[in-house]
Amino acid sequence: MPKSIARSKTRKSVAKRFKVTATGKVVRNKASRRHLLASKNAKKKRHMAKSVVVHDTVVDRIKACLPFSH
Repeated sequence: MPKSIARSKTRKSVAKRFKVTATGKVVRNKASRRHLLASKNAKKKRHMAKSVVVHDTVVDRIKACLPFSH
């Protein structure tokens, strides 16, 4: 019986937190949007609702955890 080829699996925790766009950028959601929202003003909550591009220093590590992304 031939040996099976080792496949890299998707890290599901990373897949839930990050998304790879069609151009290859990695996008994430901002923190501080889960609880204690009564003490935060509407402008802050609005800005926290938007997603942002991940910093260049961690993009390679995130993409390594998502082998089947674009």
